[in-house]
Amino acid sequence: MNCKLAVFDMDGTILNTLDDLAAAINHGLDYFGMPVRTTEEVRWFVGNGMHKLAERAVPQGTPPEKVEAVFAEMHRFYKIHCADNTKPYDGIPEMLKRLKADGVLTAVVSNKAEYAVKSLCRDYFDGLFDYSAGDKEGRRIKPYPDMVEAVLEQAGVDKSEAVYVGDSDVDFQTALNSGLFPIMVDWGFRGEAFLREHGAELVIFKPKDILPLLGITE
Repeated sequence: MNCKLAVFDMDGTILNTLDDLAAAINHGLDYFGMPVRTTEEVRWFVGNGMHKLAERAVPQGTPPEKVEAVFAEMHRFYKIHCADNTKPYDGIPEMLKRLKADGVLTAVVSNKAEYAVKSLCRDYFDGLFDYSAGDKEGRRIKPYPDMVEAVLEQAGVDKSEAVYVGDSDVDFQTALNSGLFPIMVDWGFRGEAFLREHGAELVIFKPKDILPLLGITE
């Protein structure tokens, strides 16, 4: 296909952020005397932004004001510790470099707070992404298409010339809502079986598998 822009999700797609997200929400829970969650529980809580993570992690029936307090404390902690244990998935930097070398623009869109998106892009992928977008006031988070549309506008690329790469049902729906061709990855927070159950037809298993789909030979 004639691809001018590859748009990537962050958590579970290019970066394994699970341990740091679990540490942050568990800090918030413990701070207010609530039971902490296992990393596997947190795996299924993420995907719809950090506020939704807090809502899902607190005990059922927690008053809204206490949910907000947990969210605020988690947010404060994560801003400091968002890169303690986070690392790129094997093969991601090399794949991004190849895309750049072949003239494909790259972008990352995430329901993570915008400060964290920009910080993590700078720390782990300096110079490898042309555009980025995260959660900020006045812009709806995924699966709404707002972030993707903002990136398309910045890049001056039509949606027919872009692909969306992600690891979750939220990402698959984001691709559909944005009108981008979806490429789902098996190595993230959900896995092939879950993705296919939610409608994904194309699932890849290694970062380099993206290249031939975009007409790039190794």
